[in-house]
Amino acid sequence: MANYKTFLVKIVVLAIGKTDESWVQEGIFKYSKRLKHYIPFEFMIIPDLKNRKNLSESQQKEQEGKLILKQLHNTDTLILLDEKGKEFSSNSFSNFLQQKMNEGIKRLVFVIGGPYGFSNEVYNKTNSKIALSRMTFSHQMIRPFFAEQVYRAFSILNNEPYHHQ
Repeated sequence: MANYKTFLVKIVVLAIGKTDESWVQEGIFKYSKRLKHYIPFEFMIIPDLKNRKNLSESQQKEQEGKLILKQLHNTDTLILLDEKGKEFSSNSFSNFLQQKMNEGIKRLVFVIGGPYGFSNEVYNKTNSKIALSRMTFSHQMIRPFFAEQVYRAFSILNNEPYHHQ
């Protein structure tokens, strides 16, 4: 297995809307801090839409999509967290991350969408989609779950005891 530290990859997680739940914020902070030991990692919040209660689902997805796309660089590899995406075990997700890092990309961007998912423009720009589960979780709860899974993946890649087989 290649040494991931030799690659200059940054992992960015984009999420729509802030959270006021302290336990969600604490979980994100805990795993973000741990991840920085392994790789440049950033959790970015795209502000909630103004007047979103006056917008239809499709209007919300379109406007959120524009905000997502504004955050992307031309060379980014975009991966959506989407219920219709590919499911991984923790070990296979670590292998997936290693494979992406071996491709020599600069930024690996994962996006957690709003409550209605993504616009067609965002789907058209994506490189792949992954699902954390066949169950549906709130877009708030996914944040610490995903941060923990990325941390777990790096502990697996590092042969550290965090993940038990």
